Amino acid sequence: MNGPIREWVTIPARTKERRRYQFDVTFLTSRWTCIFGAGCQGVYAEPAAELVHGCCSSGAHASDKADRDQVDKIARKLRPEEWQHIEIGKKKGTWAKVGKEEWRTRLVDDACIFLNRTDFAGGPGCALHVLALRRGVHFSETKPAVCWQLPLRAIERAEDDGSTTVVVTEFARDGWGEGGEDFAWWCTEAPEAFVGEDAVYRSLEPELRKMVGNDVFEQLAAYLDARIDKAPPVAHPAEVPIELGRSRTRHHPVHG
Repeated sequence: MNGPIREWVTIPARTKERRRYQFDVTFLTSRWTCIFGAGCQGVYAEPAAELVHGCCSSGAHASDKADRDQVDKIARKLRPEEWQHIEIGKKKGTWAKVGKEEWRTRLVDDACIFLNRTDFAGGPGCALHVLALRRGVHFSETKPAVCWQLPLRAIERAEDDGSTTVVVTEFARDGWGEGGEDFAWWCTEAPEAFVGEDAVYRSLEPELRKMVGNDVFEQLAAYLDARIDKAPPVAHPAEVPIELGRSRTRHHPVHG
């Protein structure tokens, strides 16, 4: 393989459950930040920054029934000045079935029903994010799981010994399925998005804590703090291919 190798660290959960977390050090120590409305080109086959859709064009797939129910409950708290498509949501519902057991937020004019467009008085953006700001809570309390986790992705892998490895990495194109290859632009590949003030493991600390738990996060943060002090990380993970093979030869266990 040409180019630098992506760096990983593996942290075992200090519980009775046989579970470990494998973290993408290269991405988590980068300066990625969301540039919605500030250069984001969207997820169409052609760049479309002027639409200010971000990654909301395809809607959000529910992780499970609890995810759907939570969003429905939260949607009832939205006000007309916060949600452009509130009447459609009340009349038709916020979810549409797209498979035998698969649900996605309903689409309105080729984008998520919760996405306020550029002609909305309150401005473009996610209505559920607006609600979180009004209520003073983190948006993970109001958005579908896939939305608040992005650009992070957790992939569970069953091991031969009966344990489970959870790979925590960036939500790359392959996270979207085959359609991801058709995007003209994707933020975790674009240097324009790696302009944040803090490393990802600090800027996305609330999301990571919710995904892996406080104890594992504290171990991760301690390791990455020391890692950054030793040597600067790769600036743009887009230059480093993701490898999700079974080999653990490049993983560095951290034991608390």
